Amino acid sequence: MKQVCYFETLLNHELFEQILTQDGDIALSRIDRDMSDSEVDKVMSSIHGYHTRGNQSLIPKRYIIEKNFLQRCPNLLAVSTGGAGYDSIVVENCTEAGVLVTNQAGLNAEAVAEHALAMMLSLTKKITQVNAAMRRDPDLERYHFRNNDMFGKTLGIVGLGQIGARVGHICKTAFGMDVMAVHPRITPEQAIERNARLVDFPELLEQSDFVLVSCGLNDETRGMFGENEFARMKSSAYFITIGRGGIHDEDALARALTAGEVSGAGLDVWLQEPPPHDHPLLSFENVLASPHTAAMTHESAQKAMTGAAEQWRQIMNGEFPPRCVNPKVWPHYAERFEAIMGHPPTGQPV
Repeated sequence: MKQVCYFETLLNHELFEQILTQDGDIALSRIDRDMSDSEVDKVMSSIHGYHTRGNQSLIPKRYIIEKNFLQRCPNLLAVSTGGAGYDSIVVENCTEAGVLVTNQAGLNAEAVAEHALAMMLSLTKKITQVNAAMRRDPDLERYHFRNNDMFGKTLGIVGLGQIGARVGHICKTAFGMDVMAVHPRITPEQAIERNARLVDFPELLEQSDFVLVSCGLNDETRGMFGENEFARMKSSAYFITIGRGGIHDEDALARALTAGEVSGAGLDVWLQEPPPHDHPLLSFENVLASPHTAAMTHESAQKAMTGAAEQWRQIMNGEFPPRCVNPKVWPHYAERFEAIMGHPPTGQPV
């Protein structure tokens, strides 16, 4: 029996289990943070696949997938996250151990892109501020809420993956925006195909009316936005992030908002999720806040759970998964797969 285990919660457990186990050859189990080490070790000693959350801040340290964790799972062939992010996994450690790393990149792109766009529109139109004012001020002066159009403005995207590219496409086609981007591993031609033009980071900060962070958290992006970066932005610009907490310095952003160095912010990701109720950034009227819920639509959950379960079936059947993060692991992985499963995998990296 092939064994797949997941950590704590799934967006749609019934759908995931139904698809994963439909042929009767895969068993699904669960672990959680309240289990003892001995209980966890008993489960982990036999599993072939492990499905976890991608956000490191939502997982106890003992469940971060790194060398010590991998040593507890001698039969582990693959790990996967439920979304696009995978900062809860040390990919290099998995590659060294011959373990495939996969995610669900692209399956929640529409939901997250729409959330980012909603924040952009709400900020520039001051919808939240005027909505609140109408409920508290009987003598509301509507001219105090003059706002701006998005049409023809400049959008700067940090991380031109599927989410960033989708936002760029909407903004370029619907609002006639000039879309620029920074992304370290694509060519100018690839950026054009994704509805943007590549620029360097300082130019993006200085020229953008909206700065959108849609990249993952890693050693390159950690602390990418601090005092200097916010100071380089236009004072009329908005900072929006649907990436990961830790890419921007939350205290530095609060200081920039206080000083008027940026016009507002839309924040779906935090160092602590959800952030504490007395978090300084929650005191600003020009800050839109959500607790990492951009991807949590009914449609996105169905796509992500269907895609994740189908990808796990492919992995357990020896196929090469469509959303593999570390394809260079394949030769080592293939050797381990044959030793554990009794036959070589049928797939090959594409």
